[in-house]
Amino acid sequence: MCSNIMLGTKLFSKIIQSRYCHTRFRKKPKFGSRYLRDGSNIFSFNAWDDVEWNADQEQEALKKVQLNSAVQFSENQIEKYDKEANKFWDSFYDIHDNKFFKDRHWLFTEFPELSAAPHKESAIFELGCGVGNTIFPILQYSKNEQLRVYGCDFSEKAIQIMRESDNFDPKRCNVFVQDIAEDEWSVPFPQNSIDIVVVIFVLSAVHPEKYKNIISNIYKCLKPGGLVLFRDYGRFDLAQLRFKPGRSLGDNFYVRGDGTRVYFFTEAEVSTLFTEQGFIEKENRADRRLQVNRGRLLKMYRVWIQAKYQKP
Repeated sequence: MCSNIMLGTKLFSKIIQSRYCHTRFRKKPKFGSRYLRDGSNIFSFNAWDDVEWNADQEQEALKKVQLNSAVQFSENQIEKYDKEANKFWDSFYDIHDNKFFKDRHWLFTEFPELSAAPHKESAIFELGCGVGNTIFPILQYSKNEQLRVYGCDFSEKAIQIMRESDNFDPKRCNVFVQDIAEDEWSVPFPQNSIDIVVVIFVLSAVHPEKYKNIISNIYKCLKPGGLVLFRDYGRFDLAQLRFKPGRSLGDNFYVRGDGTRVYFFTEAEVSTLFTEQGFIEKENRADRRLQVNRGRLLKMYRVWIQAKYQKP
């Protein structure tokens, strides 16, 4: 009996030691502050920030993109994916509801502007708001009763799901159906009235030929001095390298198996798109992230473009 108690005590002690030395129980540093200084400890954490690629990695990524970039769709098929894009996203949300994407609580680390001026009358407008994974954290953390948040999406299903959520606050939030690829936008606010436009993982879902007009319309929405907060897929991201031949719609533009589309940007492309429309560049960088699966000892390289632009 006594020996069993001692054995249980030792076992419990080991569990406690394991619990508190294991990295997943430690307080994690802020996003964007974990850097890989020594390659030997690569599997100490789940992710590393701003990991530089060597020439061999760049060449290998380029080869994979060249291999999967041959367009095998007919013009009619490509046109269908463009004209019926909202239907494919409606189907996506029919299947996943609000369970697929996680709320973006990291936003306030990367874009502290979203939590600035807590008592000032201000307006935020998100393009491609989906089911609220950006807007709900903003409403949750902001105590500013004078803040008005707008969001649009071309998926009616997504807007419906968002409005039915317990987190939706119609007093502070207005979401509506709008295809940002259309030449003219119908929005529930006047031009030159928005402080911040949020464009996160949405431009990549639109045909590249539409980008200039979208950014021109963003410019019209913003107040003088207003900001665009941008984050999207970067060239040679893991998601691009994983595409098989036969899924390309054009240069660095693909269609997934569910019919939704994705484009992969470079910093130079993003800079040109915004500055040619009159924006001032405040930030533009490639966030090269190394994510690891410590159980299977796998390394996964992610690339995102993050930028901030200001209307003069």
